[in-house]
Amino acid sequence: MEKPESGDLEARRDRLMEGLRAFGANYTEFTQRFATWLGLHSTDAAALAEILYAEDKGSPLSPARLGERISLSSGATTILLNRLERAGHIVRTREHTDRRVVTLRSSPDIRPRAVEFFGPYAERMAAEMARYTPEQLQGFEDFIGHLRGTMDALLTNEYRECRPGSRPSSETA
Repeated sequence: MEKPESGDLEARRDRLMEGLRAFGANYTEFTQRFATWLGLHSTDAAALAEILYAEDKGSPLSPARLGERISLSSGATTILLNRLERAGHIVRTREHTDRRVVTLRSSPDIRPRAVEFFGPYAERMAAEMARYTPEQLQGFEDFIGHLRGTMDALLTNEYRECRPGSRPSSETA
């Protein structure tokens, strides 16, 4: 088997990074259209999507974890959750033995609407993934996991203090 030339490999990596960027942009667009469909602000819809996704995975979110997932301060997260609760989209429960721990749940009325909206997305993504072998999917999962770890490290270290006019730190941890 012939080794690809370095220019070919660089072009392939560029195409892959462009594909990942475009997928992320498309996912953001889905969330924005979900917001429009529900009559919500895009940040509220992104929060609702995170709450629904976490519930589906059996790991419901706390307000603090939601704030981390959507990059909001605790105060801004509280205001957002108050809006979603008033709109009847979420409920806050106390399911933990420590009654101070709040768990975020979608309301019974919002889940069918979310399934209606995201159903075609989920079906097509599942069909697309079914084209690949378990070994290929494991390779993709490993690859995405490594990229995510790299991004997490960058955000935690070099980009943690980015403010308007500041530059990322060149130090690594």
